[in-house]
Amino acid sequence: TLQDAKSSGLVGERQDGYIGIVKDAPGVAVLVNDINLQRRQLYRDIARKNNIPLNTVERLAADKAINRTPTGEYVQDTTGNWVQKP
Repeated sequence: TLQDAKSSGLVGERQDGYIGIVKDAPGVAVLVNDINLQRRQLYRDIARKNNIPLNTVERLAADKAINRTPTGEYVQDTTGNWVQKP
């Protein structure tokens, strides 16, 4: 599951509102692609409903996801590097 992959340090929250691979392992790429497709559809729906650009929704979602990420899990910093959230 996504939470298992996050807890194991395999994936993390990116600055663009999607998840990314921190450490590759079997099945991780498929999980990341599936979750990101679901998120992209949700973000598109929100953007259309509120008549705002998709990238605005993505940025807001990224901020929320990174803020909700528990200590010790991975997030992308502003330069694109993976760091464990303090």
